[in-house]
Amino acid sequence: MSGVMIVPESGEPIKVGVEEEFHVVDLRTRHLAARSGLLLEALPPARFTHELQRSMVESNSLPFRGLTELAGDLCGMRATLVREAEALGLGVVAAGSPQLVDEDQLKIFPDPRYERMLLDFQVLTREQLICGMHVHAEVRDRELAVAVAHRLAPWLPPLLALSASSPFWDAADTGYASYRTLVWQRWPTTGPMAWYDSAADYQRMIDELIRSGVVADPGMIYFDIRPSCHLPTVELRICDSCPRLADVVLIAGLFRALVATELEAVRRGVEREVHLEAVRAATWQAARSGLEGALVDPVEGTPRPAAEVIACLLDRARPHLAEAGDWELVSALARQAPARGSSAARQRAAHARRGRLEDVVDLLLSETRSCDWNHDLHTPRPDDLPIPCPHDQLDDQPDHRAEHQRPAV
Repeated sequence: MSGVMIVPESGEPIKVGVEEEFHVVDLRTRHLAARSGLLLEALPPARFTHELQRSMVESNSLPFRGLTELAGDLCGMRATLVREAEALGLGVVAAGSPQLVDEDQLKIFPDPRYERMLLDFQVLTREQLICGMHVHAEVRDRELAVAVAHRLAPWLPPLLALSASSPFWDAADTGYASYRTLVWQRWPTTGPMAWYDSAADYQRMIDELIRSGVVADPGMIYFDIRPSCHLPTVELRICDSCPRLADVVLIAGLFRALVATELEAVRRGVEREVHLEAVRAATWQAARSGLEGALVDPVEGTPRPAAEVIACLLDRARPHLAEAGDWELVSALARQAPARGSSAARQRAAHARRGRLEDVVDLLLSETRSCDWNHDLHTPRPDDLPIPCPHDQLDDQPDHRAEHQRPAV
């Protein structure tokens, strides 16, 4: 890159924060309810805000260095949101897509920016009934944030698979684990981020898009991962909202470690070649299959069982997970995720029992309400760890595993 990058040395973990988007539903009918304005009146405005649709709300965590502290903050916000919603006869659902929708509930939140989006994008705006989960990892140097956002693209599809929670659309099974991904990709500025020579070059691209009139402001740069338009962070945007808090913590921990891995690679002068066409194909595959089918191996570019790809992702992140003190927590969560299956699979199982989408909504209400993620964990033993990554240790990474090896329990 032509800009001057300030690459931080290894030390304490970089801060990480999470934005969660939730559907608002009527507890009596289980259908979407366009009542977020009333709900937000009862919530602290510093932590909760409106979204494009009146049937959605967003929560914003504080930034933390510890994943346990982050989980506690997220759990507290969910508890507050659920309590205030239930007082109004409402429920909140963390999932990529809604299950039951009435046409009269498709209302845009009264905001000049959203009203312009409705005028410009029409059906895309009206059908924007999707909720995502965004993770911010602190990278204060803008030059470095631009580089890292591009370099991380091949590792994002497995994170999407871990979050996949949107199999239903228009009251029907789409055949996709994350149909939200396909809805989202219709916008003109989505997908993996290209390579830019510098932060100035990246800004010129944004200015050109705004000058074209297609994009109204920098917030409409919707890449799967991007330098945040308002925070000194790299922002992961590819994931569906996750009903289980454990999956939020897992993805946040993995993403923070992957960012730290790329920071170290830049420090060591390691080049990274990214083929955006291959990333787009791998993203489609992750949206199609979730954790229940094959994913594209980010190193070999070939299909592998999802559990093996997650194991490779974990292996890549391990040095920085260990350095941050996150290895035991994240490795246990990573082991449990493929074994438990995606939210999409659990939703389909709930629907198959009686053929009722109301049962799917009830499952998601229950999982969103629950904050017992910590109770599922135990210290992983050597024979209890995720499936080994089929690759040898990646040659662009120093092997720190022996330094952090713990004795068997």
